[in-house]
Amino acid sequence: MRFVARLLRIVLTLMRHGVDQVALSGFRHPWVLALLRLTVLGRQFDQPRGVRLRLALEQLGPIFIKFGQVLSTRRDLVPPDIAVELALLQDRVPPVPAAQARRLIEQGLGRSIEDVFASFEAEPVASASIAQVHFATLHDGREVAVKVLRPGMLSVIDDDLAILHTLARWVERLWADGKRLRPREVVAEFDTYLHDELDLVREAANAAQLRRNMADLPLILVPEMHWPLCTQTVLVMERMKGVPISQVDRLRDAGVDIQKLARDGVTIFFTQVFRDGYFHADMHPGNIQVSLAPETFGRYIALDFGIVGTLTEVDKDYLAQNFIAFFRRDYKRVAELHVESGWVPASTRIEQLEQAIRATCEPHFDKPLKDISLGQVLMRLFQTSRRFNVEIQPQLVLLQKTLLNVEGLGRELDPNLDLWQTAKPFLERWMNEQVGWRALVRRLKDEAPHYAKLLPELPRLMHQRLSAPPAGDDRALLKAILREQRRTNWLLSAVLWGVMGFLFGVVVTRLVTQLMGGG
Repeated sequence: MRFVARLLRIVLTLMRHGVDQVALSGFRHPWVLALLRLTVLGRQFDQPRGVRLRLALEQLGPIFIKFGQVLSTRRDLVPPDIAVELALLQDRVPPVPAAQARRLIEQGLGRSIEDVFASFEAEPVASASIAQVHFATLHDGREVAVKVLRPGMLSVIDDDLAILHTLARWVERLWADGKRLRPREVVAEFDTYLHDELDLVREAANAAQLRRNMADLPLILVPEMHWPLCTQTVLVMERMKGVPISQVDRLRDAGVDIQKLARDGVTIFFTQVFRDGYFHADMHPGNIQVSLAPETFGRYIALDFGIVGTLTEVDKDYLAQNFIAFFRRDYKRVAELHVESGWVPASTRIEQLEQAIRATCEPHFDKPLKDISLGQVLMRLFQTSRRFNVEIQPQLVLLQKTLLNVEGLGRELDPNLDLWQTAKPFLERWMNEQVGWRALVRRLKDEAPHYAKLLPELPRLMHQRLSAPPAGDDRALLKAILREQRRTNWLLSAVLWGVMGFLFGVVVTRLVTQLMGGG
């Protein structure tokens, strides 16, 4: 019953604000135009379409607000008047009243505001779909930002997710592409991320991890968490002072190099994705500021860590190889990687997939962002994927969303930014670190604790196995184990001698160099 009531409320809210007219107005098919004329009858709207759409999304709750936030960064896909209004959803959603927010914070911390803070600003500095932020000062003088969850978010999100789960099942059953798109897995991923956002302790942990990861990258700042004041519904962190990245004119007047800022954003994104496999996945302009302090001038300031994405080593490797092959226009390698990773059926003809990818991507190279749209490229790739039965990878959906955010942000900062050329050197450098002696030494160091524990136990385990009476096919199995052990020993010996030979060569080279220099 709740499901039907929520679905009916969504439809009525959209119609009350005329969103159905906004959606249908972009179509030119005769029957769609006839339907549009029919829906206009008896309805008059005083407000512009962008305002009506924003108000409808605000009333419908967190999931719809997040959808509006994504659209607000895609001015290549939505009209400017709508994009400007939807940008208000990034941090200007109507806030919870001050008295209620104060009560929620005291309930979350289990203490009064006066006990925790020397001063507290009742009016929020930012208000988004799930939480709002107030500035405060601790009794020791440290300035902090206090984030508090909106009340009743769990039930609203669960109702909307129930609708999405049902729609996903319908899509999978009724649409020819349903199984390939794996809508249920995609919605399940979305479900996980949204529920994670409702736990501010988890968000604080995300921020702490990103802060450690980014400590050696002098391009971005991540606030420090005040752990004794972090609970599931309240989060207290270091106050960051910066200018919202959307205020480009203000940043330019302050002397910030906007083109460098755009390039730095790409570097930060690819570092988080390919080096760490752990990335900020909600990078709309409302969550990013730029520092103007002399000691950190021009650095990004990351905020709101409710959604982060993770990638396995396998995903990182295939993605990096795909990107590099794209940058080198090696479309055959792209096709081969799709088959090797299992993203397309093994029976796929490589040359046909290669030709389809070339036709999709080639027209977009050597163009600045102002002349291309990654969104349109992804749409073309989606059409190609249908032809070749490419399976959607749920774990990569969040990455695709974030990549669209990064492109939209880059478009706002520097329309002439060449996304491909900016990312290519980083990815090539990263790939070079994954192969060769440096990668071998690093992996041996990573595996050393595991083998240090395992090796002393091998003689005892082998003795126990050899002493046990043979049963069935155990003798054949034992022979196979011994054969594999000899092969493994040989490989380890080869690697060891190779490492020793390499180190010996380095020492000899340095000695010869010193002798020649001394002569």
